[in-house]
Amino acid sequence: MTDSTSMPVGDVLAASKGMLQKQLYAISTRPVAGLGPILENIEAHLAYQVKLEEDGVMFAAGPIWTDDEQHWEGEGLVIVRAASRQAAIAIAEADPMHKSGARSFSVRPWMINEGSVTITISYSGQHVEVN
Repeated sequence: MTDSTSMPVGDVLAASKGMLQKQLYAISTRPVAGLGPILENIEAHLAYQVKLEEDGVMFAAGPIWTDDEQHWEGEGLVIVRAASRQAAIAIAEADPMHKSGARSFSVRPWMINEGSVTITISYSGQHVEVN
């Protein structure tokens, strides 16, 4: 048995054959100079996020809390549908939060294999629940 720190993507795909294997991109975003610049750009940022959602680009996004789950220090995670990592980088660069310099970001390819989403729609109660 060899001890390795990485394996080729093709081997991972072969091992997970039959699973979803949906390629997405994770944009990790973090403050550059505290919360002030983030709060100054939050409205434009959220409008951009909503547009990505409306255009079918956004898979999911939201803030990342501190480990004790009590505070927010300005970090976020954005998962997008894109044709390539370069396309995902272009999406991140166009975000007003990044264009303004309030946050920096990194982009990593992320493949969904496992998991599920449950959606309950109550007609009479006119309520939707996502789990």
